[in-house]
Order: sequence, then structure tokens, then C-alpha cells
Amino acid sequence: MGHPTRTRRRRARRALVAALLTAALTVPLSAAARPRIPAPAPAALPRLTPATLAAAYAANRADAGRAAGMAAAHGDSRRAAADRALAAADRRLLAFDGRGAGLATEVFGDLAHADHIAVLVPGSDTSLDTYARFHRAAAALHAATGPRTAVVAWLGYTTPGTISTTVATTTRADEAAPRLRALVRQLRSLVPARAHLSLICHSYGSVVCGRAARGLDADDIVLVGSPGTGAGDVAALGTTARVWAARGTGDWVAHVPHVRADLLLATVGFGTDPVSRGFGARVFDAGAAGHSGYFTPGSASLANLARITRGETSEVTRG
Repeated sequence: MGHPTRTRRRRARRALVAALLTAALTVPLSAAARPRIPAPAPAALPRLTPATLAAAYAANRADAGRAAGMAAAHGDSRRAAADRALAAADRRLLAFDGRGAGLATEVFGDLAHADHIAVLVPGSDTSLDTYARFHRAAAALHAATGPRTAVVAWLGYTTPGTISTTVATTTRADEAAPRLRALVRQLRSLVPARAHLSLICHSYGSVVCGRAARGLDADDIVLVGSPGTGAGDVAALGTTARVWAARGTGDWVAHVPHVRADLLLATVGFGTDPVSRGFGARVFDAGAAGHSGYFTPGSASLANLARITRGETSEVTRG
């Protein structure tokens, strides 16, 4: 008879592979039902400096307005409304691309004069169609952090679907990691030299941060609702940043198997649980947060995320 622990691991791997096979059969059918949404190519921008930020914001808002018109003409009222909201005069778009699922980088606050910057990296099922949800999370964090803090909502990669084959592999994260590194380099050129920079990585976004972490010029990397990073422990991330992790008691991701299985075309699963003792992160209190509840105003999770963003690490309540 096999060892009980090894038997459980084998069962978890089989269940994960079965789920992926089910997704492989169902996802292409659902994805094929939606036609490609037309949009203009991204606006041509001057080299980004503190002095050209306002011009970049305006150019990207104009691009979002053009995308809204094209989506409306195409008969996609949902995308048209999302693009139109991003084109509003008070939005600060560092980047915008309305093609396909869409990409956007939005700034909350005065980036050029911020002492503290938080970059939000989203998880699965985040696109221009669902951007309003991501916007609310970034706005809530910015409201909780106070003055001289900027929040950057980075939808800079094509996220996987929650029910898809890609959500259980590092494929999308490997594609996104160089883009996230480029964003951090860009931000460092735009903000004061000694500004404190945090990455707040939600769900699959924590896989992106894990793949981008090595050598990244960040002070803190925060993993919330994480299925794993693809690394066995903090040391394997290759970062000098403080690494934090939290999971709310209402988060279903606690039931995701923390395994890695090498299949024919990909490695499935993300390894060690980031809130486990063996991973080595600084675990903080996220209260009763569900998977989408880490940025709820008034929550223990949001309060601690704001403290980390402001560099008040001694004030963070531990989990």
C-alpha cells in the first residue's frame, strides 16, 4: 500500500489534469462565440517623462474614445461603454490598446510626485469588458492610502480565463513578466528617486509577479488570493523585495491543489502555497475576504494593503 501523503498528491494531480481536459473541451466553444472587436492601434506617444505625462494621458483618452466609437459601430455596446468610461476627462491612462481583449494602464494620483507607488497586477478574467471591477479595486486602494501615494492599475497582459487551460500553467505569466519588468523600469524613470514601490498581485497575477520578480526594482511584493507563484519558496523568487502573502478565510483558492505536474506541453500547477510556513513570506491578516474581496473598503485586507503601500510595515497585522 502506498504512502498516504503520496497517494493524496497523485489524486490531486489527476483531478487537476481532469479539470484541464474539461476546460480544453469547453473553452474553445465559448470563446468562438464572440467575434473580434475592432479598435485603432495604440496612440503614438512621446517619450514618457514627468513633463509629458499629461499629453500621454490625453492621447490615450482620445484613443479610448475612438475605440468606443468603433465598438459601438460593431454592435458591441458592452465594450463601447467600457471604452467610453476610460475616455472620460478625469481618467489618467498611461497606456491603452482596445484591440482584442484589450489592455490598459491607469494611474490614480499624482505619479510624478508620489512618495509611494502601488502597482496592481490582476488575475484571470480581467479585460476591458470587466475593467470596471479592476478600476474599483485600484480606486479603493488609492482612497485608503492617503496623499502623496499613486496607484497604477496594470492590465498589461492578456489574462487567462478562470475556466481555461491557460489558467493552470505559467504560459500567460511568462509572456507578461517582461512587460511588468518594463513597466517598473518606466515608473522608476517617472517618479522621485527614493519613491517606495510595491507590487500587489492578485490571484493569477501573483504568478506573473513570481515570474517577473528576479532582479525587479521593487520594495515589496504582495501576493493575495494566490494559487502559488511557480516558485518553491521566497528565496527561489530571486528578489530583494519583502514578500508578503495573505488569503482570506472566504477565499475558494484555498482549495486549489498546491502541486506541479509536468505534462507533455506544459507544467501544470504553481507549487508551494504562499501562505504556508515553508514558502517563507510575511503572512498578514486578510480577515474574511473572499477571492474578489481583498480591496473591499473597511476590510482588514485593504487596511493592511494600504499600510504596505505606505511602507508602514511595522503596522501590518499578521495572519
